[in-house]
Amino acid sequence: MHDVQTGLEVFIQSPPDWIMGKRLGLLCNPASVDRHFTLARDLIQRCCPGQLKALLAPQHGFFADKQDNMIESDDLVDTVSNLPVFSLYGKTRKPTAAMMDKFDVLLIDLQDVGTRVYTFAYTISYCLEAARKYRKKVLILDRPNPINGITIEGNLLNTDYSSFVGRYPIPMRHGLTMGELAHMFNTEFGIHADLDVIKIHGWQREMLFNDTGLPWVAPSPNLPTPTSAMVYPGQVLWEGTNVSEGRGTTLPFEVFGAPFIDPQKILETVSMDVLSGAILRTCAFEPTANKWCGQLCRGFQIHITDPNSYQPFRTTILLLQAILQNHKTEFNWKAPPYEYEFEKQPIDLIIGDRAIRQRIEKLESIASIEQSWMQALQRYQKMSRAFHLY
Repeated sequence: MHDVQTGLEVFIQSPPDWIMGKRLGLLCNPASVDRHFTLARDLIQRCCPGQLKALLAPQHGFFADKQDNMIESDDLVDTVSNLPVFSLYGKTRKPTAAMMDKFDVLLIDLQDVGTRVYTFAYTISYCLEAARKYRKKVLILDRPNPINGITIEGNLLNTDYSSFVGRYPIPMRHGLTMGELAHMFNTEFGIHADLDVIKIHGWQREMLFNDTGLPWVAPSPNLPTPTSAMVYPGQVLWEGTNVSEGRGTTLPFEVFGAPFIDPQKILETVSMDVLSGAILRTCAFEPTANKWCGQLCRGFQIHITDPNSYQPFRTTILLLQAILQNHKTEFNWKAPPYEYEFEKQPIDLIIGDRAIRQRIEKLESIASIEQSWMQALQRYQKMSRAFHLY
């Protein structure tokens, strides 16, 4: 175990001199805590008395209580601090002039999960654009990438499929911290806001979340543990299908299945040799919400045996192909809308490229599918290294 200090903790210990006297906004949610589970809001109010003027909340809401996508949160007043809370996943996903008027500096403390489709990163990109437009400063209080800062995986988003689950051409598993991503968006994709990052102390790129000694608080309702975050870069694909991704169970994303799945056939199709670092355990579950609510689903729980060799995106593609092969008539892609896109198929937005979805459908070999994005992934790796802070 290592003594890793988040950007929040570093900021509270020694706030930069220039922040004194400035009006502050804070984009946060319940995972914005220090190691003693004290909320960023309370710590910043104590550290900078009278300076905090507004709170902002990402998808899932200020209390991280909204379950699914396209379930909006309203603006509200925080009863503890009496500060306004502006929802950036409600009437608007972009900060307005009225919101930005409340502060000079926007502090951002959000726990990312290392995956392209997680919307918090794009909320930050919109905040950077608003900060540039309204001449404000953004200060990101950085946090570890919970699934390590080395491994990258998957295709780069084709910008024809840009959406709120992917604005920029980055891979499914991006290998950066939130602060590094923000620097990359700001520089590489031409936002050019006034941006600073308070770095994490003691974090090393190869660390998984459990190596940090920090407490995990679910950043959204269906990522309750570091393991759910680890499987998410692959298991999120089920959101674009009629297979349950485990929402409405106690193990979202770790379990998946549907009433029509024959687990034995899937196991016969997917060789365990190709599923590196994980074991599939057959299981049955009955979701209490979402897809197949109240119906018995047969499927699997993914048990990660070696996080360093486990490749979530590759694993789920192999499983998806096995289901396509064995359950062609019952399996369906989910119809729109998905994340405010009403025309394109949800799976194409999630994968970030229709051509790759078509290759999966044609049951092309995983090696050939991966080969199709390898050059672009290597270019991304080289480009993204320039933004490494650790």
